[in-house]
Amino acid sequence: MTAMSPTTGPAPAGPASVHDQGNGIRPTHLAGTHTFGPPVPKPSPFFQHGFGWLVGSVWLFYLGQPLGTILNHPGGFAKWFSLGALVAFGLSYVLVFLWTRRMHIEERQPRLRDGLVWLGVTLVLGLAMLPGAGGDWMVGLVYIAASAVMVLPPRAAVVAVAVVAAQPLLLPVLVPEWKHENGLFFSIVLAAFAMFGVTRMIDHNMRLTAANREIARLAVAEERARAARDLHDILGHSLTVITIKAELAGRLLPDAPDRAKTEVNDMERLAREALADIRRTVGAYREVCLEEELASARSALSAAGIEAQVPRSADVPEPRGTLFSWAVREGVTNVVRHSGATRCVITVRPDAVEIADNGSGPVAAAGAGGSGLRGLRERAEACGGQLSVGRAPGSGFVLRVSVPA
Repeated sequence: MTAMSPTTGPAPAGPASVHDQGNGIRPTHLAGTHTFGPPVPKPSPFFQHGFGWLVGSVWLFYLGQPLGTILNHPGGFAKWFSLGALVAFGLSYVLVFLWTRRMHIEERQPRLRDGLVWLGVTLVLGLAMLPGAGGDWMVGLVYIAASAVMVLPPRAAVVAVAVVAAQPLLLPVLVPEWKHENGLFFSIVLAAFAMFGVTRMIDHNMRLTAANREIARLAVAEERARAARDLHDILGHSLTVITIKAELAGRLLPDAPDRAKTEVNDMERLAREALADIRRTVGAYREVCLEEELASARSALSAAGIEAQVPRSADVPEPRGTLFSWAVREGVTNVVRHSGATRCVITVRPDAVEIADNGSGPVAAAGAGGSGLRGLRERAEACGGQLSVGRAPGSGFVLRVSVPA
C-alpha cells in the first residue's frame, strides 16, 4: 500500500516512512487522517509576534510634529509631562491595534463599551500633550480616528470619524492661537480609510482561514464516508457469502464431505479475496469488474439455495460498468440476507441493471435504507444515474440502477 504526498508523489507506507530521514518525509497530521508529506514550515516568530508591533508602530511618524514642538518647549514640568503623555499616547495606539488584531484572530468583535473606553483613554492622553505641544496635539486626532475604525462597529465608527475630522476645522476658530489645519482634516479621513482597509483585510484573512478549516473538515468527513461505503460494500457481501457457505458446509459435512470440502475451499478463497479487496481499497486502487460480480452472484445465490438467472457476460462501458458491479453486489447481498426468496433474476442492459427476487424482503425508499443502499445511491448520483428500490407487480423486492446511455 502506498500513501500519496501532494508534493513528492507515492511514498511507502508503514513505520519506515514515518521515520524516513533521507528524503525529509514526515507525517503531517490533520484530525482524523494520516497524511504523509514534507514537513510544513512553521510561521516565522516575527510574523507571529512582531508583525503587529511593526504595522502598529509604523504610523507613529505622524507624531514627529508634536514631538518637535514639545522638545523645543522651554524646560520644566509642562515639557516633561507632555513628553510622557506623547509616549503613552503612542503606546496606547499600538496596544489598541494589537488588541483588535487579536480579537479578529480569535474571531471575536470588540464590545462597544470596551471600544469607547479605549477611545476615551487615547483622547485623554492626547489632551495631556497640550501644555507642551499646544495646537500640534491635534495630530493625535489621526490616531483617534484610526482607533475608532478598529474598535467601534461600522456605523458608530463613521460618526466618530466625522466628529474627529471636524475638530481641525472647528478648534482653531475657538482657539485663535492654533493654526487652521486643512491638511490635517484630509490626513484624518485618509487614515480612517486606510485603517478600514486593514481591518477588512484581517477579516477576510480570518474568514479564509476558517473556510480552509471547514474544507479540511469536510474533506475528512467525505473520506470517512467513502471508506465506510467501500468497506461495507466489500465486507458485507463477502462475509454474507462466507456465512452462507459455512452453513452449507456444516449441513453437508456428515453426508457429503467432499462437497463440504469444496465449500470450505470456496470460503478460504472468498476470505483471501476480501482481504485483498480491503488492501486495495485502503490504497485507493480498488476496481470491480461486472463479469466477476455476476459470477460471484451466481455462486452466492447457488450456495444460499436460491435459483439464479444471471447473464454470463455483460458489455457495459465505464463508468457504468463499475456502478453496475456495485449494484449487483449490493442487490445480491440483500437477496441472500433479507429476502427469503427462492428465485432471483439479474438483468443487465447498457443503460440499467436490475436485481429482482420473489421474496418478501423490506421495501425501502430510494433515499432511505441501510448504509449499503445509501452508498449505492451516492455512487449512482455521482455518475448521473438513479437508484430505484421497491416492489414490482407479481414480484418481490426489486433494485434497479439506471444511467442515461
